[in-house]
Amino acid sequence: MTEVAIKTFFDPTTWTFTHVVHDPATRKAAVIDPVWDYDPKSGRTAERSLQSVIDYVTSQDLQPEWVLETHVHADHLSAGNLLRKRYGCKIGIGATIRQVQETFKKIFHPEEGFQTDGSQFDQTFADGDTFSIGNLQVSVLHVPGHTPADSAYVIGKHVFVGDTIFAPDVGTARCDFPNGNAHTLYRSIQRLLSMPEDTVLHLCHDYPPEGREARAEWTVAEERAGNIHVHNGVSEEEFVKMRTERDATLGMPVLILPSVQVNMRAGALPPAEANGVSYLKIPVNLL
Repeated sequence: MTEVAIKTFFDPTTWTFTHVVHDPATRKAAVIDPVWDYDPKSGRTAERSLQSVIDYVTSQDLQPEWVLETHVHADHLSAGNLLRKRYGCKIGIGATIRQVQETFKKIFHPEEGFQTDGSQFDQTFADGDTFSIGNLQVSVLHVPGHTPADSAYVIGKHVFVGDTIFAPDVGTARCDFPNGNAHTLYRSIQRLLSMPEDTVLHLCHDYPPEGREARAEWTVAEERAGNIHVHNGVSEEEFVKMRTERDATLGMPVLILPSVQVNMRAGALPPAEANGVSYLKIPVNLL
């Protein structure tokens, strides 16, 4: 099996992990779930988080071929379009992005001509699709439930799972966003946990309890034994009851309104208006 090199960056503001994966032989690389800093008070963007990734790519003489999004994030803006402009790489996401775009087009009422066919992305992946990063072979798993368009990317014994599952002491992601489904999430998680015990699950987020540092990697064995929501023996009915009751107590993520508007466009802002300024919308009394 071809060796895979993985470097992970943590953004403490959004609790997000960005993974840079590369093939040591060819220096070809993919950046998974990059973060574009956004200040909701001022509406200003910044590239502090992204710069750490760029510095690493430069220091390792890497050639990014892909930006891989695990889903349309509701907690941070994607820097995917910035990387595409800089490196000419392709942006990939799950094919059910189309359903997400159709749903949020109704909510945000974007500009005339906004397409809901996923064409803002360079590649939309179906379950079982394969592609390469240099000599690395990647397969795609459709793992919906948190959102309809969640995908996991499998490279050998490494799986980049997005929000499908969290650290054992944190549990699982919410399912109350539009078209989320706790039954579906449970089945997606079981698909991951049916993999060999030494499979390494690389998370998109961690919200560690006091006393534990953020940790990006957990094995299937650790999740099976200790995940507080889906450890061995938890039935689908038990999970759905817990998840539904828990979701009913949760507030909206701080950055959901700007994030979804940008991320459904592959990390691009809405087109500038006549005054040269891009605007993000806040739907009132709708969500």
